[in-house]
Amino acid sequence: QVQLVESGGGLVQAGGSLRLSCAASGRTFSRYAMGWFRQAPGKEREFVASISHNGGNTALADSVKGRFTISRDNAKSTVYLQMNSLKPEDTAVYYCAQRALAWRGTTTTRGDYDYWGQGTQVTVSS
Repeated sequence: QVQLVESGGGLVQAGGSLRLSCAASGRTFSRYAMGWFRQAPGKEREFVASISHNGGNTALADSVKGRFTISRDNAKSTVYLQMNSLKPEDTAVYYCAQRALAWRGTTTTRGDYDYWGQGTQVTVSS
C-alpha cells in the first residue's frame, strides 16, 4: 500500500519561505514521477509542480515560477517543495501525489496521479 506523508506546512508572513516534504513508502519511489498540488478554500485543486522519476525534468505552474523549486531524494524516498517569496495567494492545503505509471515524465494533469497524501496547510499572512 502506497503512503505519502507531507510535512513542513505552517503559518508564515508574506515574503517568507517554507520547505514542504513528502515521504513515500509502499513501492519503488525512484520509478515514479511526483507532483505537488494545492487547494484553496472554495477553489479547485490546482497543479503546482512536478518532477520526473530521476529528477532530470521538472515542471512548475506559471504562478510559482521563479519562487518555488521541486526536488527529490530517491535514496530517502522523499520529494520536496521549496517555497520562497510567499504571497497570501499561496495560502492553501498542499498535497503531494505519485504518478500512476512508472518511468513517466512530469505531468500537470491531476488524473495522471493515483496516490495522494493527506495534505499540509500553508497559510501566508499579509
